[in-house]
Amino acid sequence: MLTCANLNQPWNSTLPTLALLQKCRTLTDVNQIHGRLITTGFIRSQVLTTKIVLTFSPSPFTPLVDFARYVFFTYLAFCSPKQDEDPFLWNAVIKSYSHGREAQEAFIILCLMLENGVPFDKFSLSLVLKACSQLGLLKEGMQVHGLLRKLNFGSDLFLQNCLISYYLRCGFIGYARQLFDRMSMRDSVSYNSMIDGYIKRGMIDLAKELFDVMPLEKKNLITWNSMISGYTQLKDGMGLALGLFEKMPDRDLISWNSMINGFVKCGNMEDAQILFDKMPRRDVVSWANMINGYAKVGKIDLARSLFSEMSERDIVVCNAMMAGCVQNGYCGEALEIFYHLQRNCSLQPDSATLLIALSAIAQLGHVDKGLALHHYLKQKKFSLGGRLGVALIDMYSKCGSIKNAVLVFEGIKYKTVDHWNAMIGGLAIHGIGELAFKLLMDMEKLCVEPDDITYIGVMNACGHAGLVKEGLICFDIMRRVHKMVPKLQHYGCMVDILGRAGQIDVARKFIEEMPIEANDVIWRSLLSACKNHENIDVGEPAAKHLITLDSCNSSSYVLLSHMYAGLGMWNAVSSVRLMMKERNLKKIPGCSWIELEGTVHEFFVQDKSHPQVMEIYSLLDSLSTSNSEVTPYVHHG
Repeated sequence: MLTCANLNQPWNSTLPTLALLQKCRTLTDVNQIHGRLITTGFIRSQVLTTKIVLTFSPSPFTPLVDFARYVFFTYLAFCSPKQDEDPFLWNAVIKSYSHGREAQEAFIILCLMLENGVPFDKFSLSLVLKACSQLGLLKEGMQVHGLLRKLNFGSDLFLQNCLISYYLRCGFIGYARQLFDRMSMRDSVSYNSMIDGYIKRGMIDLAKELFDVMPLEKKNLITWNSMISGYTQLKDGMGLALGLFEKMPDRDLISWNSMINGFVKCGNMEDAQILFDKMPRRDVVSWANMINGYAKVGKIDLARSLFSEMSERDIVVCNAMMAGCVQNGYCGEALEIFYHLQRNCSLQPDSATLLIALSAIAQLGHVDKGLALHHYLKQKKFSLGGRLGVALIDMYSKCGSIKNAVLVFEGIKYKTVDHWNAMIGGLAIHGIGELAFKLLMDMEKLCVEPDDITYIGVMNACGHAGLVKEGLICFDIMRRVHKMVPKLQHYGCMVDILGRAGQIDVARKFIEEMPIEANDVIWRSLLSACKNHENIDVGEPAAKHLITLDSCNSSSYVLLSHMYAGLGMWNAVSSVRLMMKERNLKKIPGCSWIELEGTVHEFFVQDKSHPQVMEIYSLLDSLSTSNSEVTPYVHHG
């Protein structure tokens, strides 16, 4: 509720009304002021209505923008226009559309101006072109282009640059280049727009040609930075980028950060560090690039050292450090940074922060921490309609709480295919194949288009649940109904489904008839099925083929050895183990995690690194002894 402003102004002054209007945030507030304007008669003041339009049409608050437009069209728009009238008010309203929501209305307003004989200028046309480029309105934009030529605006440099930008934004780089080539005069904006357009489409050679012919006096920082950005996209482009960087007459933060980012992308942290040390000034992007780079190459200590060195951090740098920790397995440390952010009032976690935190919790399997984070999301009113909802479903699934995952999924009103995929993937982890298959059928009913990941998830679930028929139906729907070409992963799922169900010969035939060559993962899946079902006739040739494909992977040898052992073929077991020894291959030890009172304990086979290892082994020995002393009950009929 608004109260009267006491600004020591007389009742017939419009200033208190304008001051109150600036405080409006809701439609109710605006309606109150509108009523005041009507009762005082101020609404008939052209000076006041003009001020309202100019002051509030660019407002970030929708009710104020809508009111400014209403005032314009009701009291100002069609008040006997003159041929020499300045269209600045019309431009203000067009800009409120072209730079905001409902950008298509900008074109409609230009049509209104033409129909009613209202004069327009080059700024009117440039604003409409911006709106057309924003929405990709090709027909409307070309109509504006035609109007420019008809009214002899076509040679105006400013408008020609707007047209180039429009065609580039709409993806018509050929039209943009034709326009550029026909220009009698070009400035830095003309060249920079074309160079940037080529670079964004990966056409670096064409961008370089234009850069080379561009007059030196027209090249500015934007030109040089665009070309550096282009060279960093090339596989071996860092040498060219560095050569250009060294020739630059001036450099800004974008120049330095582009070079550092280029070295980071190709894993060259030595050169990235040299440039970082030479920088005259750094911003958060510089620090985030370096932290991200060191994390990607596994040098988390150096990333941590840079992070600690910063006197001031923003959320981007914190996200980079958290992501680096998660990538390198330091999930607990990532969460510590997150909890510090929660306690620190000056920095608020954003969606990226929360996604990283959910990923860390999922990897740790800490469901209690997941529940706490879910509560935080509700408290801060974060929407689950996007990636956060997907990550939350995934986190609960990986933490073993499939019930909570289902509750989150069901609570999301507008689900994307990613939400469905996360839920199906979670059900697959838990072997709930029937429900995963039902979700696929629900997607069909609701006209939600499944993608590659959907079918991988459903077929994985079918494999774990032993649903051979349903798995075959999925594979068939994918190809026949959705006309999707199966990828290697989909064929792998089918081999796994058949192998788990004991249909070894069918699985082998399926591999032989595949239109693409099976990789080591598919052959290993077949070998694993052969081991489980003791089928040496298929398993032995499969193992030998697998060893030729991937001779350095110990798992193939281990599976073959276990298959021989299960059949009592001990000489063959010895031969496989000798082969592993000769090739210096070691079996990767099995690992288990147990969560107890919020702490996750990790155990490897024959591992004695746990701080309570003596007590654990002592307890296991006592259990083993007590079990051996139990006399089995024998019923004597």
